Amino acid sequence: MKVTPNEMVALGYGKYFRSDAVIGLEPIEEGRGPGKRTHVYLQGHTTPMVASRSESAILRDLIEAPAEVIDTREQLELLKDIAEALESIQPMLRSIVRDQGSWDLDRLEERLKALLGEEE
Repeated sequence: MKVTPNEMVALGYGKYFRSDAVIGLEPIEEGRGPGKRTHVYLQGHTTPMVASRSESAILRDLIEAPAEVIDTREQLELLKDIAEALESIQPMLRSIVRDQGSWDLDRLEERLKALLGEEE
């Protein structure tokens, strides 16, 4: 189980808190209903917040990265792999690819480095 720091987790009805600030979840047993399903204990707060979402839904969001985040991380790793592979292409082969395939690998490598925040 891993909570990712600085990510926001929804408690429902427009309430969002940093995932690493959540220190406890407790289902509301009595009086549970719409808008009142879980007590969420937060770091630095003496009383719990009332969340409209179930404790299992909040917990799932806390420990699982959203699909978009996972996809973005995978795409970033792929771009890093491509940039690394481009570095190993020799100048003669780069010239052939540029002349025969109309694909400027030098320019592509520069764009990848800029996108990844790497210095040339």
